[in-house]
Amino acid sequence: MTKWTVAALLATLAVTGTAHAQTKLQIGCTATTDCASAMVAVDEGIFKKHGLDAEMIPIGINSNIPAAILSGSIQIGGPTSTVFLQATDGGLDLVAVAGATVMSPTSNANITAFVRNGITIKEPKDFVGKKVGAPGLGAFLHVLFVKWLVDKGVDPRKVNFVEVTFPTMPDIIKSGGVDAVLTAEPTVSRMLAAGSGSIGARYASELERTEPIIFYAASREWAEKNPDTVRKFRAAIAEGAAIVNSDKDKTSAAIAKFTKQTIELVKASPPNKSEPVLKPEQLAWWIDVMSSQKMLETKLDLNKLILK
Repeated sequence: MTKWTVAALLATLAVTGTAHAQTKLQIGCTATTDCASAMVAVDEGIFKKHGLDAEMIPIGINSNIPAAILSGSIQIGGPTSTVFLQATDGGLDLVAVAGATVMSPTSNANITAFVRNGITIKEPKDFVGKKVGAPGLGAFLHVLFVKWLVDKGVDPRKVNFVEVTFPTMPDIIKSGGVDAVLTAEPTVSRMLAAGSGSIGARYASELERTEPIIFYAASREWAEKNPDTVRKFRAAIAEGAAIVNSDKDKTSAAIAKFTKQTIELVKASPPNKSEPVLKPEQLAWWIDVMSSQKMLETKLDLNKLILK
């Protein structure tokens, strides 16, 4: 074999190796069902098919996701709509790259204010003076609950809100560390099965909204420098979303693996609806609600919040 043949062979191997290289991608989400499209895409090898070596990274509190994105510990995260809008309003240059979940009658029914034993909640005003745990102050469940209280004529400033992560909710409810938690399935079923309390309100069902719950976001700088990775991510998420909306067994297995919940518990309730395409107008309601709660200080440009 001549030196030219060897050189040609090495060049071919180098090109082939590059073509099959997997781009590493870390995706951060809290222990909920809302990033199920990414969980499924990991478990079913969809990301790998699209050339991405993706890994799911658990984040304790949703409001920590923007900081994790900007620190580089994850490249893409699943912030709630409210956390994302607060972060961008505060000057963090984040951009949405794909949709995750939207509110629906099914998902809204999964959301509750769960009350510990010994506390009686018969109407919204009964939350006044109570210590209520939320998985992130200013996060999705918290903002929705405040909206519900206001609609019911209750001053949310008279409720003592504290941050409690999803994984710790069953223990803190059982110990009496808080009077109630704002939570969702499968955590609700887990606490009901343990006999720790009861459902105080299904506040999301009463609001009847269909806007985004969680979507996938990245730093604008990273997204603009990695358009091919974003394109592959979107394609994989679209495939994952189709499975989430049609195959409960595969979806439940992926959710159970990431959230560390039992498969039986996860299967007890359907996953939230996945909608991979995110449109600017879907964020308009959230901006109005958050502005009314004085959570936003600037006028956000809807057309700049989502990567084209």
